[in-house]
This record gives sequence, C-alpha cells and structure tokens, in this order.
Amino acid sequence: METIASYLLGEWKTGAGEGRTVADAATGAPLARVTSRGLPLKEAVAWGRAVGGENLRALGFAERGRILRRLAEHLLGHKEALYRLSATTGATRKDAWYDVDGGVGVLFSYARLARKLPEGNLLPEDALLPLSKDGTFWGRHALVPREGITVQINAFNFPVWGLLEKFAPAFLAGVPTLAKPASPTAHVAAALVRAMVDSGLLPEGSLQFVAGGLGDAFDALAEGDSVYFTGSAATADRLRRQPAFTERGARLNAETDSLNAAILGERAEAEDEAAFAAMVADELSIKAGQRCTAVRRVLVPAGRLEAVLEAVAERLGGHVLGDPREEGVTLGPLVSEEQRAEVARAVAALEAGGARVAWRHPGPAEGAFFPPTLLVAEPDVEAVHAVEPFGPVATFLPYRDRDEAVRTANRGGGSLVATVATPDPEEARAFFEGLAPRHGRVHFLNRRDARSTTGHGSPIPVLKHGGPGRAGGGEELGGLLAVSHHLLRVAVQGDPKTLQTLFDEHVEGAERPAAVHPFRKHFEELEVGETLTTHRRTVTEADIAAFANLSWDHFYAHTDDLAAKESLFGRRVAHGYFVLSSAAGLFVDPAPGPVLANYGLEGLRFLEPVGVGDTLRARLTVKRKTPRDENTGVVAWDVLVTNQEEKPVARYTILTLVARKPRE
Repeated sequence: METIASYLLGEWKTGAGEGRTVADAATGAPLARVTSRGLPLKEAVAWGRAVGGENLRALGFAERGRILRRLAEHLLGHKEALYRLSATTGATRKDAWYDVDGGVGVLFSYARLARKLPEGNLLPEDALLPLSKDGTFWGRHALVPREGITVQINAFNFPVWGLLEKFAPAFLAGVPTLAKPASPTAHVAAALVRAMVDSGLLPEGSLQFVAGGLGDAFDALAEGDSVYFTGSAATADRLRRQPAFTERGARLNAETDSLNAAILGERAEAEDEAAFAAMVADELSIKAGQRCTAVRRVLVPAGRLEAVLEAVAERLGGHVLGDPREEGVTLGPLVSEEQRAEVARAVAALEAGGARVAWRHPGPAEGAFFPPTLLVAEPDVEAVHAVEPFGPVATFLPYRDRDEAVRTANRGGGSLVATVATPDPEEARAFFEGLAPRHGRVHFLNRRDARSTTGHGSPIPVLKHGGPGRAGGGEELGGLLAVSHHLLRVAVQGDPKTLQTLFDEHVEGAERPAAVHPFRKHFEELEVGETLTTHRRTVTEADIAAFANLSWDHFYAHTDDLAAKESLFGRRVAHGYFVLSSAAGLFVDPAPGPVLANYGLEGLRFLEPVGVGDTLRARLTVKRKTPRDENTGVVAWDVLVTNQEEKPVARYTILTLVARKPRE
C-alpha cells in the first residue's frame, strides 16, 4: 500500500514506518498510509522561511496575484481527477463541487483582489496625513510582508478548498506556507499539491506539504511565524500551550467547533418559511453535515416548530444514502468509521442531556454511514449549546419571543455564522444587534434573496467567514482581511519626497514641473509627482448661463439673482460641474496621443464657491500608476483647481486609460 509523500525542501519525501491507514469511506477498503516519521520538518520550516520568503518577496502583490490566476487556470484541468478522489472520502459530486470548484474559485477571487494592490510589497493602509503646518512632514500606516512562515493545519472535510483558502491569502501577502491536511483526506490534498507543484508556477519554497504529524516543526516557530488551524477545540487548546506561542511570539489563529444557529423570524411568511426549511435541509446534506459552518441549532417560533420540522424531514427523506460513485446516490457516508462513532457519541450526549430524536432517515446506519437525524429540545437544555455532532444532525428549539431567540443563539458561546429568516428589515435589525457581538457572520434569508444567496454555510472568499468565541477565539478570514493578517503594520513618517518615493504615490509638496505635457507620454514614461500647471480662465456671466442651458441645471443659486443673494453664497455662483469642466478644458491636450479615455473620477470636493469674475487655474499631477494589461495602464491624476487668490476651489482624482509604449 502506498505511503502518501510529503513535499519538503523542494522534494517529494516519504515518511518511515506504518503510520495511519486511510480507508475508503464507503467501502472501508484501505487506500494509503500517512506518516511523517523521519521527515525534516524543523528544517522545512527554516528553509521555507528563508528560501520561500525571499522568492515571494522578490515579487510584488500584483505579480503574485497574476501567478494565482494562472495557477487557478491550471487546476481547472485537474478537477475531474480530484472529483474521483473525493468520492473515496464519501463526497458526492455536489459535495466535491463545493470543495474542488470552491477552492479553485478562491484562487480566482484573490487574483482579482490583487488587481487593486500595488506592484511592490508596501501596501498603504490609510490616507497620507500632514504632520506639520508647513507641509514638510507627513505620515501614514502601511502593511509589509512578515518575514516568517505560516503553518496551515486543515480539517478533513474540505481537503481542496480548506488548503487553498488558507494558502491563497498567505501567498498573495508574500508569506510561504507549510500545509498539513487531516489524515483521512490527505490523499486528496496530496494530489492537489502535486498538481500545484507540477504547474511550475510556484516560486521555490512558497509551498510545502506534510502528510502526517508536524513532529518537531513547532520547535522552529518563533516571532514572525503563524499557525492557522481548523479542527477541534481540544486540539486548539493543546496548540495554545506550545512554547512557540507562549514564549517565542508566534501567532495562532484557531477556528474550531461552532454551534451555528438558524432562526426563523416571527414575521417570516410562508415563502420565507419554505426557503428556511430548504436551507436547513441543504446544510445537513452537503458533505453529510461535516462542515464547521453547518446548522446545528434550529430556532423556530413555538407554534411553528412542528411544521418546519416536518418540512425539513420531508426534504431530507428524499435523499438516497450510499456509495457516492453509484448512480442516484445523493448523500454519502461520513469520512470514516471513527468520525461516525464521534457523531454517535455526540447524539447520545444530547439525548442524555434532555433532547429527543424526532426523526431519523431510514437509510443505512452501518460502516461510516450516519443517517440524517433531527432532534427536539427545550432552549434550556445545556447539552444543545455545548455538544456539536459533526455530521447530518440538528436540534430544533422552540422560542417564545425574539429576546429568547437571541439569548438561545448566543448560548453557543460565539459561532461562525447565524442565519435569520425574515422579510422584515426592522426585525432583521433587532436580530442583528443581538447576534453580531457573538457571531463572525450574520446571514439574512427571505423570499427576496432565496434564489441568489450562497447559503448559510458557504463562505464568500472576499468576506470574513466567521468567528469568534467557541469558534476558536480567532477568525476564519476572507478577502483583504485575510491577506492583512499575514502582513505587519508599520507607521511611516518623513518628508514628501521620501514618502512619495516609498509609496510611489504623490505627496503634496513633492511635485516637479513637467517638461512636456503629461498627456503626450506613454504609461511607462510618466513619473509620479510630475505636474502641469495650466494657464488661467476668468468666469463670466455668459459662462454660467450657457452651462445652465446646456446642462438643464437651473438651480436658483446659479440662475436667480435675488434668491442667490439670500443664499449662503450671497451671490450667484457657477455650477460645480462647470468648474470641473473648465478644469478639464484647461489641462487636456486635445491632440491624439497615449491618453486613450477617461476612466473615472474619485473624491470630488467643491471647497469654495466660484462666481462671476473669479479666475480659475488647474494643477494636474501624476498621483499613482496601476498596470492594467500588456497594452494599457490606469493613471490617477490629482487635480487641484484654485482661484485668483490661490485658494483651492475644487479637488479630485481623475483616472485615465493610458497606452503603454509599443513593443519594438
């Protein structure tokens, strides 16, 4: 029987000894062995930190994002092979879609996010702040990659998505990964990593993989390193006591057991109730309920509990349990017989605590199969808020009023996610205010979004997935939040020219005159801080009247002398958009050239009124540059419009699409 290899120090290596046997979830047939005995894990941490970190930081955010996109495209060609392997873990094709396609989708999502990030490794976190009256001293916060490694410990239920949703933000942040999957599904994770390595896209050292235990890897972790853990609360508690965290400054983010609640609001109507029942049934059938985000407690107004329970049971009863490779099977076994025993013990503990089984699927209950089960209990049954059956099991709880529903949901000690089904925005607000302090994500469901929602248990890559409390005291992260957790925040202070050079973004006071009109330059030729100061234009009464007729904007402050004199302006004033248009007329070079199109406008502020006789002047400065593709880039220009007293009357950022220099 094959031993699953680990990818360490740039090579595939096989551990020694018998290790643990991985079996087919449906048939029990042995598939492979998992062991990391004798592998150089401590050395792998140091090698990844040094080699992987240096290679990743040699790239910038944007380039790492482009690699993620190419990697996602490469993995699309390996989906079918991963589907076939997933079936050995008890996953139906629908289950595998959530795992495999969901994981590849995560890579695409972070690749899209990278388009908004800089080319380098310095990520501005907030706006530039003037720190002196004379404008010679500025500051801001920025994020930079940590010079460490992240060890990512994944649960068994999502061997593809679980690995990629942790790997992608770390890679984008410029931090190398050592991934450790759970043993029951390590063969699927190993196939994924082999496909990633074989792509040739990953910088050396950026991804390592260990099948089996982590051995002495924790002995090498220190300040700058991190561990991202998904699994049981008991394991997370043991990890927290590691000297790496208590003595040497490594960071632990744990996402563990979560007794997530789904609440049917008091104002839910028939269509909302039907969507709610369908959602609960789906949550218990996807991955056979083996999801940390699955619904474990179902809170329903007391008078409607029986009807909702029957609706959920009816939908679950339509599932065919069996080997997911067989035609017609819609719900497979749990990942292993050990996991089935864990779920059985949890259900027994719930029954002993005061819950009762109200319905159980008639499907097979031998081997690794656990039939979907619905229990009923009173809200004060303590076991319901302390014991999580990690399988197709949920407990229905009646509630008398909204306050009791919130108190009951919050007794879970903090959960990844809660769903509230209500069409009433005010009821939604009341539930949100009560649930938000104890839940990392709140999902609202009703007939208006039932068809488009991704559901209670399906995280969105760009958003936080859940946490904190019982969910591990950490967060299951998403989007830029996940990337920033791998970055170090630093305050930067200095003169305008220094900060402009560091951030490659214009800082007031660091302008330099343009030798030629900037609109005559290609994207590569433009320099941040390059400035054009225009000629002047004096506003006339005819200008204001003509603009009012052209725009059909006859607001009294522009067209009515008497009313304008009684306004806060004390006189007739020009339209703000006239000022904007006049500035464009002052700085635009009209001849064809590298500037292709206006791409947008940001941060427009009108600072002083402009009236008849005022004289306008514009200052156009290259603020920042963002590559778009091989042929074009987006240039952000700072536009400052002043009057004859040199007072700012308008300020904004205009974006233009600018051609790159033709290739020779």
